[in-house]
Amino acid sequence: MKSHIILGSITGFLVGAGFSLADDCSWSVALWRACVAALVIAMLTRWWSRIWLQSLGDAIRQRRHAAANPPPKTKPVTKT
Repeated sequence: MKSHIILGSITGFLVGAGFSLADDCSWSVALWRACVAALVIAMLTRWWSRIWLQSLGDAIRQRRHAAANPPPKTKPVTKT
């Protein structure tokens, strides 16, 4: 999870700095906006990675439950 947050922070910083510098802002304003963007995207990445990891855990539990409890085999109904 930490690696996701770090990746989100770096991405947010680069996006914030890029858009600020493309808008011809001064370096101090660009740095401030980049830091805010890094914080916001890191928080969004943390939220997303928690949901993603929880969904992966649920899928693993469902597969284990399905493997431990196979559906009962029924005989096909013959038509006469």
